[in-house]
Amino acid sequence: MTPNQSVLSADAPLDLRLSEAELEATVDHLTSFLEGVVDDAGAEGAVLGLSGGIDSTTVAYLAVEALGAERVHGLVMPSVVNAEDNMSDAEWVARELGMPYDVIEIQPIAETFFDAFPEAADDRTAAGNVYVRTRAILNYFVANHKDRIVLGTGNRSEALTGYFTKYGDGAVDCHPIGNLYKQQVRQLAAHLGAPEELVMKTPSAEMWEGQTDEAEMGVGYDTLDAILALHVDGPLSTAATVRHLGVTEAQVERVVELYERSAHKRSTPPAPDPLHL
Repeated sequence: MTPNQSVLSADAPLDLRLSEAELEATVDHLTSFLEGVVDDAGAEGAVLGLSGGIDSTTVAYLAVEALGAERVHGLVMPSVVNAEDNMSDAEWVARELGMPYDVIEIQPIAETFFDAFPEAADDRTAAGNVYVRTRAILNYFVANHKDRIVLGTGNRSEALTGYFTKYGDGAVDCHPIGNLYKQQVRQLAAHLGAPEELVMKTPSAEMWEGQTDEAEMGVGYDTLDAILALHVDGPLSTAATVRHLGVTEAQVERVVELYERSAHKRSTPPAPDPLHL
């Protein structure tokens, strides 16, 4: 699959794909960014959680190109809610790139939290966030030991809608693909040579069994990206967005709701103004 082929659905309301020249410039920009972040930190390299999804796969390809395979350490962290094929895909990516990696089972760690406060163990969201935050702790545990930074895998679509766990997958040293919409991440992954089955894989945060990003958000990524680009990031009104994209007003309102409700995730925790006595 070439980068400008099937990285979006046939009925996508807006094509955000980059040209070949823009893709090359993006790769150069992001690899230079990664080199600079590692150098500025005086670090030996980077640690990256590998999920088998397109975001972590794309960051892994970029990091290996920027730093070299030996300076990028992958962590594959399965639990009972992870689909087995995702963990296999995560290891596949590490092997394809020649990067060292470890597999750390996180279920026993998560169970200690569930045992410590049993009444929350059946709360799907609370329990799901335990898995995500456990992975963040392990990323930093290994990174501290190896004198490395932690790479994030969040994209712009997730950041603007708050589709990440605060102090979980949002707890990183940098987000290399943080300014790319999901559509563009897929395209960049294809450009970098990622396998087509990973490029087009159904995205899931895997906080619980059967979870998918699009089902939880209530809108598909191609539609989400279009509304974000034209209405949240862009200048169009709700009515103009509906007319231009052929989406519904309810879809626009849903995306705006996700954006507004997640503002706290994109900000430093607040403190009161200083009181001058």
